[in-house]
Amino acid sequence: MARRLGELENEVMTRLWQWNRPVTVREVLEDLLQERELAYTTVMTVMDKLFQKGWLRREQDGRAFRYEPVSSREAYTAALMNDAWATSDNPAAALVHFFGMMSPEQQEALRDALRVVAPQAAEQTSGESDERSSGDEPDAGAGDIPEHPGD
Repeated sequence: MARRLGELENEVMTRLWQWNRPVTVREVLEDLLQERELAYTTVMTVMDKLFQKGWLRREQDGRAFRYEPVSSREAYTAALMNDAWATSDNPAAALVHFFGMMSPEQQEALRDALRVVAPQAAEQTSGESDERSSGDEPDAGAGDIPEHPGD
C-alpha cells in the first residue's frame, strides 16, 4: 500500500523526479534553501528515511551518497489512486464520482490513457485464446468514458 508522502518528503521527491539523475543531500539542501530554512541533517534524515522506505536507492560516492528515485512520480500517483479506489465498498460508483469531478482536460487525458491500455489488454486476452484474426481491433468504445458526464 502506497503511503502519502509528508510535506518535506514530497518536496525532496519532487526535486529528484524533476532532475532525473542521482543527487547528493547537499544538492537537494541548496535547492530547498531557496524556499525555506533547513539544516543539512534534516534533509539527510528525510532522504535516509525515503531510502529505508524504498522510495530511493543510493550509491556511495566518496564520503557522500548519491540518491535517485526507485520509481516515477506517475507510478507513485497511480499507486495512491489505486489504494484510494481499493478502499471503496463500491468501486464502480467511486469511479463514476471520480469521473464526474474531472475537468474536460483530465477526461481527455483519461481517454488517451485508455487508448494506450486497451490494445495491451486485447493482446493479453488474444494471447490466451490465439483465435484472434488479423485486422480485428478491440471495440473502440470499450473502456472509454463518455464525452460528457451523464452520457
